[in-house]
Formats: sequence, structure tokens, C-alpha cells
Amino acid sequence: MQRNLQQRIAANESVFREVNESIARGRWPGEGTSPVGFRCECARLGCNQVIELTLPEYEEVRAHPRRFVIAAGHELPGAEKVVQTSPGYAVVEKYDEAGELADSADPRS
Repeated sequence: MQRNLQQRIAANESVFREVNESIARGRWPGEGTSPVGFRCECARLGCNQVIELTLPEYEEVRAHPRRFVIAAGHELPGAEKVVQTSPGYAVVEKYDEAGELADSADPRS
């Protein structure tokens, strides 16, 4: 996959990851078992799909800086691989340059 495309993909997904980080921080204690609406962290321009996960499910994804939660079917072969599927969403892991960019843009690093 060409370098500019990988950079755009990583930048788009990192922005949505930051939005989701804000959503997760805004939850009250005790709300951890209720589904929360998170933005799809895919690289598709114009995607505004909402994915429901519990906070523990989201935290499991975020434990790995190269992983993103996306709507089912939104994966991009050549920049990421699906590492988990659940009803309504998938978890992808970036590799190569996209993975390095995801590492460097991780707000938790």
C-alpha cells in the first residue's frame, strides 16, 4: 500500500480514536456494563457509523495502540488485519507504516 494512503488512513483513524477516548472519559462510575455509542474508527471518508461496546470492551481494544474498533466490513486489507469480530463490529490491527503511525499517534502513549 502506498505511503501517502497509509498516512491518511492512520491520521483519519487516530482522529476518531481521540473522539472515542473523550467518550470513554465522560462516563460515570458504574456505567461500565452498559453499552456506549462509539464512533467507527475506520479510514472511510464520511463514515459516521456508531458502534455499541461496553467500556471494558473498548478498554480491551485500547490496550493495544495499533488496534482500532470499526464497523463490520470497514476493514482495509493491505493496512490492517482483523484480529477479533463481534456482533456489529470488528477490531483491526495496523501493521507496517500504518502500525508505526498508530503507535506514534496513540493518546495514551
